[in-house]
Amino acid sequence: MKIWHQSLTTIDRVPHYRDAIIKHVSRIARQDVEVVLHGMSEETYPSHYPGIFITHSYLQNLHREQFVRAALTAEKAGYDAMFIATIPDVGLLEARTLVDIPVVGYGQASFHMASMLGDRIGVVNFLAPLADQLRQNADKYGLGGKLGPIVQTEVGFEDIMAGFNDPEPIIESFKKAAELAIADGADVIIPGEGPMNVFLATHGISRIGDVPVVDSFAAGIKMCESLVDLRKNSGVYMTRRGFYNAKPPVEAVERLREMYGFIPSPNPKDDKGLSVKGIGV
Repeated sequence: MKIWHQSLTTIDRVPHYRDAIIKHVSRIARQDVEVVLHGMSEETYPSHYPGIFITHSYLQNLHREQFVRAALTAEKAGYDAMFIATIPDVGLLEARTLVDIPVVGYGQASFHMASMLGDRIGVVNFLAPLADQLRQNADKYGLGGKLGPIVQTEVGFEDIMAGFNDPEPIIESFKKAAELAIADGADVIIPGEGPMNVFLATHGISRIGDVPVVDSFAAGIKMCESLVDLRKNSGVYMTRRGFYNAKPPVEAVERLREMYGFIPSPNPKDDKGLSVKGIGV
C-alpha cells in the first residue's frame, strides 16, 4: 500500500520536523505500507514558517490548489490513498470529488477518533486564528456538539522546533494548556497542529492524567489503511451523490483548470516525495 502524505509546510525547510515525521510514520505504518512525504512548493512561503500565510481565510484558500494537484498526481501515480496532514484539512472536500482513492484529513480523522475516546473534545494549539475554522469544520463533520474548549499554548512553532532538542519546556506548556481544557470539561485532547502532534508522539505523551491525547498522524495514517482495506475487501468507498461529493466530468475539470492557469492534468512523473517504509504491525 502506498500513501501520499501532504504537509502544509515546506517540509525540507524544517529538518527537525521532517526527521521526526519520518521516525513517527515508520513506527505507526504497517510493514506493507509506504508513506511518501510531500511539502508545499519551495516558493510558497518567504521563510520556513507558514505563519500568517495560513491563518487568514483568503490566503489559506489559495493553498487548496497545491492539495488538489497533489491528489490528482497521487491517483495518476498509482497511490492507494492520500493523507492531508494539517488540521484545517485544506482542500479535503475538493480533492475527494476529483479522485477515487481515499483522501483523509488530519482534522476529520482526529475529531472522529476523539469522539470514540471521549465525550467532550478539547483542542490544544498554538495558532489561535484557526479556532473559528476548527469549529466550523467540526460542525461540517457532525461533531460540533462534542467540540469543547480550544486552548492556546504559550509556545509557538519556533519553540516546538527547538524543543526537539530541549523537550521539557514544550511538554510543560502543552500540559498546562491541556489542564485548562480539561478543567473546562474536555475529556479527550487533540493536538492542534502537526508539529505539536509529532513532537508529543516523539516524546511519548499520550495522556494527561486520565485524559487521552489523540495521535492525529496515527489516526490519519490508520484511517487511510482502513479505507484502502475496506474497498479492497468489501468494495465500499465514498458516496458520489450531492454537490459536495459528486465527481465532475474529467473534460470539464481539465478545461477550467487550464483556463484558470493551473496544470490541466498533472504529470505523475512530477512526484518528488520522500519515501518512508512502515515497520509497525
